[in-house]
Amino acid sequence: MRYFIQFAYNGTNYHGWQLQPEAISVQEVLTKAVNVLFRDDFELVAAGRTDAGVHAKLMYAHFDTDVVFDKQLMVHKLNSFLPEDITVFNFFKVAKEAHARFDAVSRSYEYHINTFKNSFLKDLSYYQFRNLDIDKMNEAAKILLEYEDFECFSKTHTDVFTFNCNITTAYWQKNGSQLIFHISANRFLRNMVRAIVGTMLNVGMGKISVNDVHEIIKSKNRGKAGFSVPAHGLYLTQVEYPYINDTK
Repeated sequence: MRYFIQFAYNGTNYHGWQLQPEAISVQEVLTKAVNVLFRDDFELVAAGRTDAGVHAKLMYAHFDTDVVFDKQLMVHKLNSFLPEDITVFNFFKVAKEAHARFDAVSRSYEYHINTFKNSFLKDLSYYQFRNLDIDKMNEAAKILLEYEDFECFSKTHTDVFTFNCNITTAYWQKNGSQLIFHISANRFLRNMVRAIVGTMLNVGMGKISVNDVHEIIKSKNRGKAGFSVPAHGLYLTQVEYPYINDTK
């Protein structure tokens, strides 16, 4: 039987989701915990991989097992067994051909920025003290909805079949000294959100104009786009599937 496991993690202490030969990853820690409690040996296949330091407010992974278990009891046991920075929410029994990565129809991210120094956010938000024009940043964000090819925001030498992504949401939200960039799409390229945020910050600081964003995207050149903002401000917030309605 195939199950989806729904979970979250603070990525500060991990070298991303994916297994690493010489570094601790979320996949390694969660897989070991699940295998111990299920007394089984299987691999967790996640909705996607996150880079070192990136967080996930909501993530899914699938696995196959013949073990019969009480879902609520297993959630409680796993959360007692796992470190404090990984939390399991739920299990969903799905069709045997369901796939956590390939079946996702939408993914959403947030990027958090604090404009006033906050010692408690040092691993959870990017401190950016410069004055930012949020209105212009939102104008620039709207431009993303006009395009499909985002090669200019992709990490170079990435092995992908296409650079096309369908971005459905992109906007900035301000709450006091906190700024949050919201973005949703059917898929994302490696480093894409962090490069977009860096480009938007260049707009907000007046280093480039709103119209320059059009030329950057058309160039398909990563060197034309902005800097890649630090990983610790990035959060995966939602992954949507046509057959799962439960959200956290």
